[in-house]
Amino acid sequence: MKITDVKTWVVGNPPPGIGGRYFIFVRLTTDGNVVGYGEAYNATFDPHVTAGMIEDVGERYLVGEDPHDIEKFFRRAYSSGFSQRPDASLMGCFSALEIACWDIIGKEAGKPVYKLLGGVVHETLRSYTYLYPTSGSVVPSEVDDPDRNVYNNPEIAAETALDYVRQGFNAVKLDPAGPYTVYDGHQPRLIDIDLSTRMVKAIREAVGTSCDILFGTHGQFTASGAKRMARAIEPYDPLWFEEPVPPDMPEVMAEIARYTSIPVATGERLCTKWEFARVIENRAATILQPDLGRSGGILETKKIAAMAEAYHIQIAPHCYCGPIVAAANIQLAVTLPNFLIIEAIKTFDGFHATLLKKKIGWADGRIIPSTEPGLGVELNEAVCDAHKWTGRPLHLGMLEKPLAP
Repeated sequence: MKITDVKTWVVGNPPPGIGGRYFIFVRLTTDGNVVGYGEAYNATFDPHVTAGMIEDVGERYLVGEDPHDIEKFFRRAYSSGFSQRPDASLMGCFSALEIACWDIIGKEAGKPVYKLLGGVVHETLRSYTYLYPTSGSVVPSEVDDPDRNVYNNPEIAAETALDYVRQGFNAVKLDPAGPYTVYDGHQPRLIDIDLSTRMVKAIREAVGTSCDILFGTHGQFTASGAKRMARAIEPYDPLWFEEPVPPDMPEVMAEIARYTSIPVATGERLCTKWEFARVIENRAATILQPDLGRSGGILETKKIAAMAEAYHIQIAPHCYCGPIVAAANIQLAVTLPNFLIIEAIKTFDGFHATLLKKKIGWADGRIIPSTEPGLGVELNEAVCDAHKWTGRPLHLGMLEKPLAP
């Protein structure tokens, strides 16, 4: 079996844009006409540039090769251009292609990918969702009423959390800690600490002990600032304090982990076992959040999870992207003894469902893994063709001016 063709799509995500502005998908085809789908969680460059990079990596290291040879593919791509170091852009490209290889491998074997990774540990997977606005954009600055919405109003946030609990979720996430900028980490403003505390308090009072609260930031704070925020929200017992400082210095993050009783979570911006190893060796977090569209794909993240297991660290796969990364996350999570919880985009309805020929299974707060071969999902290529991305902004961004006190 050999890979013969690489094709990419950059798909615009219609309003409200849950999961990001666009998704980057790839399809590999073999000489036996078996296809496999992958997705990159990559926002460093224009997505069409990234799509070209995926095609380049695929043509250099996969076309003419057997998709089963994942380890060889990793070493060749990881060493591309005399690099041999974690590179977020390259690993986003590699991850998309590696996921597609596994989709082919599973289809050829007639088995779900998880059956080839150690088999089933979890029959279903506990999931969480962000608190999303009921209407308008998911970008806080673009919502219908910027003065009163789920991002900044404790009453609305509590009502939304309670609605998700009624749907079946028993964990919800929010990130009310104020704007994040290219100049982070910064000291949180008192108004941000106050709002964050009131938001978490309102949700806890609404849901009681029926629901965990996941407190997100985006690497926003200095260590001292993160400690101030942690101290303020600690009475409401969040399940985690996510990325309290920027991800480039796990030694600093470890200060917060030692300081607070709230478990520290991190990992959506990290790639390869080497970056995660620094988090582990510094005891910087007790929950790791790899995103398989960036972390190195399925096999590399299986290795990351195994390293974490040896230190009693849990895995909570990240997914603020499209349904192919979600499907890959699911295939891996099913096999992990140290799995904690997985990110869902609500119930994978809306455009995420439209992009697939069959929706990801979800019921009563839990994902139901597919038993179909490969990733268990098939990309609807006609929908991809009909929703080409033509915009200029990147998938995600940060304010480019320092935050005014």
